[in-house]
Amino acid sequence: MTTRRDFLRLSAMAAGCVIRFPRNAFAADDVGKLIYGVQLFMVRRQAVTDLAGILKAIQQIGYTQIELYPVVYNHPAGELKKIVDDSGLGLVSGHFDYAGFANKIDYARQLGLKYMVCPMLPEAQWTSIAGFNKAASDFNGWGAAVRDAGMEFVFHNHCYEFKPLEGGATGWDTLMGSIDPGLVKLELDVYWLTQAGQKPATVLADYADRVKLIHLKDRTAGAPTGFVMGPSAEHFTELGKGTIAWPELLEQAKKQGIQYAFLDQDETAGPVVESMTESFAYLKKINV
Repeated sequence: MTTRRDFLRLSAMAAGCVIRFPRNAFAADDVGKLIYGVQLFMVRRQAVTDLAGILKAIQQIGYTQIELYPVVYNHPAGELKKIVDDSGLGLVSGHFDYAGFANKIDYARQLGLKYMVCPMLPEAQWTSIAGFNKAASDFNGWGAAVRDAGMEFVFHNHCYEFKPLEGGATGWDTLMGSIDPGLVKLELDVYWLTQAGQKPATVLADYADRVKLIHLKDRTAGAPTGFVMGPSAEHFTELGKGTIAWPELLEQAKKQGIQYAFLDQDETAGPVVESMTESFAYLKKINV
């Protein structure tokens, strides 16, 4: 477990990266470049004990955005927004749990978000077409309410949605056939698409009119695909160290008009600040 002393040491190390990766390396006003950020699930443990500190470390590495995660929603909206603003990071998106989603719409509006993302269906709904139909109905209703609040509703995939269910249909196909594309947009997680045996470039192209955001983490060579969540599906590694063709995928995303890409490596073998720094170095190298 990372101690307070370790975290301070790693934050100081990240600060040293400013020379190599200046804050404007991927600035929001860079024409023709994706804007890179970090999903706070990746730093969920650090965010609980020192949110301001881990945000500053993210900013000092060179990322210009974060995407919120529910672990920080114990802060009132104004207070949370100030903490983020003080870090120098931008804030366009946040994840909100399926349960109680509608009750967080005004909170997200107060934060000034552009996108409200539902990251996962309740597990009880993963195994039947009826469960995905219920999700589609909920998404359409929430999408209208989120639109009326001046934002966009977005769904984030994992791998369970692609498992064949009754009659060979998948939850993904059920969702895509039932949600209103004008009300429900997508945040594609490239890792989880790959884990499910999908071709991310194809999925990106097939839903080009819906994809607003993407998630990034690499996948180790030789890992088995599947639809089950849990340790057997966790083959995470830093960008550039795995098998996913990032330069081509990120170029495609950019050409399709996607602006924001968030690093979201669920677990790291070493300290998380070092992992984020390594992935950022790769993004800087490929310069997409």
